[in-house]
Amino acid sequence: MAKVQARSPSPVSDTDCGRQKRLKTSHSSSISSTDNSCFYPGLLDESSVEFLRTNYTNGEPFKFAVIEKLFQNDLLRGETDIYKVNQTGDLASLSYLSEAQLELFPNLLSLRDALYSREFRKFIQAVTGCGALSGSKQDMSVNSYTKGCHLLNHDDVIGSRLVSYILYMPIPYGQEWKKEWGGALELYPVRLGEDDVPEPETIPSKAIPPSWNQFVFFEVQPGKSFHSVEEVVVSDEGCARLSISGWFHAAQEGEEGYVAGSAPFEHKSSREQLTSSSTIFTQYPETSETPYPDSPLSPEHTAFLLHFLNPVYLQLRTMKALVARFVAESSLELHHFLSDALISELEPSLLEADAADGLDGVTRNGHVLPHSAGASGSWNIQGPPHKWRYCILRNAQESDSSAERILRKLQDVLFPSMAFRAWLSALTRLIIMSYSVEGSKATDARLDVVLGLTPQVKNEQSKKGKGRAKPEDEEPFGWQTGEWGGWECYMAPHDEEDDPAVYRSGSSKKAEPKNASKSTVAQRQQDDDAKEDGEDDSTLLTVQPNFNCLLLVLRDEGVLRFVKYVSAAAAGSRWDVCGEFEVGMVEG
Repeated sequence: MAKVQARSPSPVSDTDCGRQKRLKTSHSSSISSTDNSCFYPGLLDESSVEFLRTNYTNGEPFKFAVIEKLFQNDLLRGETDIYKVNQTGDLASLSYLSEAQLELFPNLLSLRDALYSREFRKFIQAVTGCGALSGSKQDMSVNSYTKGCHLLNHDDVIGSRLVSYILYMPIPYGQEWKKEWGGALELYPVRLGEDDVPEPETIPSKAIPPSWNQFVFFEVQPGKSFHSVEEVVVSDEGCARLSISGWFHAAQEGEEGYVAGSAPFEHKSSREQLTSSSTIFTQYPETSETPYPDSPLSPEHTAFLLHFLNPVYLQLRTMKALVARFVAESSLELHHFLSDALISELEPSLLEADAADGLDGVTRNGHVLPHSAGASGSWNIQGPPHKWRYCILRNAQESDSSAERILRKLQDVLFPSMAFRAWLSALTRLIIMSYSVEGSKATDARLDVVLGLTPQVKNEQSKKGKGRAKPEDEEPFGWQTGEWGGWECYMAPHDEEDDPAVYRSGSSKKAEPKNASKSTVAQRQQDDDAKEDGEDDSTLLTVQPNFNCLLLVLRDEGVLRFVKYVSAAAAGSRWDVCGEFEVGMVEG
């Protein structure tokens, strides 16, 4: 049983802030040197190098350094072309711009050339001891984080990256960025997890708020350089966490210091860990008889389920209709799933629990919450945060609320029961082999069962001055618009050059739910029209947070499943009881 808090592993606002204006370059550089006068006075001096090297070596939770002022004021100050990039949505790679277009961005070109110059690369190498850096493989992007934008926990390990960097240029220019606006770079200590693989702690130990002309850099290290970007919550017009970020890559073939081949990393990267996670399943008692899809529910099972379920979902006619739909679509949403008696007690208690933890909309008021939010009483934080982050219901306590007692019954009594197993088998025509209450990425076909229990908040503003509207006429609000995040998302396997952390952060632009193909929610095959349109959408299924709604999804091998980040704007927690079932299929 989990309630997902605002510090979990997702989306951003409808400003497409997850879509970075990419300035990735890979031209054959002629930048062997540059005019060092663009850098802040004394920065490249030996005394500065020694000072930064000491700070870098002693950095915690991993090696990093902060240069408070990187460039001379003239390069970044005022309404330069760098700030215009923030308003230019169609800026492509600098390497592919025409000469006329390049002339529009003289400051940006000067900045790029300075960062990848021989002098500055030698400077970074001297501070970090990272080895020779490439001047030809340039990898940088302009990133504008406005309200709702964030980046989830990851370690940046992809390809030949050696050093990550961020140059902050928050806007409006000349105004100090306030800590309470969010957007801090968060660094995480690590601990040994399963199989002695390093993984990040659930709470960062270092936060670096944005500051104008500040340059932060660190060595990319598998199992070590875990970091995230705190959600930006400032809503003032014109405020944005503008930055230029990128990577210095190892020297490429033909460059000075190039080393053929590369030694394998000692530890898996966050991407490899995310895509290689496995679930530990609990076996049903050997004395129990395995229910088969064609077996009718016994009177004992029906009587047990009536203590929890809406009776309509036990009716033979209803179940036959649902079976046909699930077989065709591989997913189902069952609304009003629990009985009225349970729901009438559960819903007000959930709202009270959020208010007691300061997680309701009035108390939260759009502020960034501490990473420990919601972890009290029977609730513990579940990580590691580069895979997932939520609060999980643990051992019962005398102080448990009414909601916690009901949730515990659903988690510990209903979901593992033989009666629920038989009901799932009859509804899905699958053989339910084993179960787990803590889901992660599957390696084979699995059945995900998620009981959504997120109270839906009414839009009081839309009611002012209006009569009572019919439910179907009400405009979507809150959870249903995607603005608050927290939705269930299924995605096809990612590209080798992409980081899953970016997907899980993603834009809040919602994809329409997709029907599954064949027997599982598998990688969607794009049709000819989609190919002609250049469509590249790996989202297979999205489901918004609901209250008293059971979601069933048959998930194929390789499909990523996760819950999107819950925004600080959310007026409450996302609550659910989540199960994952290992299944077999009846042949013929």
